Amino acid sequence: MEKLIITAAICGAEVLKEHNPAIPYTIEECVREAKSAYDAGASLIHLHVRWDDGTPTQDKNRFKAVMDAIWAEIPDVIIQPSTGGAVGMTDDERLQPTELNPEMATLDCGTLNFGGDEVFMNTENTIKYFAEKMIERNIKPELECFDKSMIDMALRLHKKGFIKSPMHFDFVMGVNGGIDGTLRDFMFLRGSIPSDSTYTVAGVGRYEFPLAVAAIIDGGHVRVGFEDNVYLSKGVLAKSNGELVEKVVRMAKEFGREIANPTEARKILGLAAK
Repeated sequence: MEKLIITAAICGAEVLKEHNPAIPYTIEECVREAKSAYDAGASLIHLHVRWDDGTPTQDKNRFKAVMDAIWAEIPDVIIQPSTGGAVGMTDDERLQPTELNPEMATLDCGTLNFGGDEVFMNTENTIKYFAEKMIERNIKPELECFDKSMIDMALRLHKKGFIKSPMHFDFVMGVNGGIDGTLRDFMFLRGSIPSDSTYTVAGVGRYEFPLAVAAIIDGGHVRVGFEDNVYLSKGVLAKSNGELVEKVVRMAKEFGREIANPTEARKILGLAAK
């Protein structure tokens, strides 16, 4: 079985310090949280950025400042900027971090009702546009799938040449408007992707650790972090992203699964050595 790639989604675009005081906003806070996750065993940082007041932004200069600061502290870590941005942003606004030519970036594969009047829009043309830009810039997409239909969209666009093999999926489970976080639904998504692809599971809230166990046993990979869940256990706030990563490492050891370092993660994901 492949070694386990642990992704840390250190801040997200929605969660706030009022949910957990350790949520990072500033560059220095992002470096602190990225390093805590890396030191605990994460080889990949899934990155949103914010202004110092916590407002989410896709500004490429802010991304560059945060990424450069993280790499100054941990040079070999994989940084995967989000192109999801926040509800209401334009396509080109969301794509700004890809202008920095990262190794990877996220590619959302469908539209989602986040709740109330918030709709996270990803039309087929938007997905194609993002995919073309990633091919042009030699960026491997992580295919963000909040439901089975989004896997189907990715597979259709793969056949049309918009997405290259081998594909890497991220099953984001338990989000309002998306697929539930049950083991049944995990197996449904897991059985829907090509045999030569890889996947990561991001369970939201109470689904984070049960789904991490399922992925560890199955041979997949795991995402944890403040973007998805701010609790270490019921009612106990995590003090850092590193605490969440440490819990996954402990679970992996229980099942005899070794943890991938960034060099090994790049090989598994088909990225160029750094």
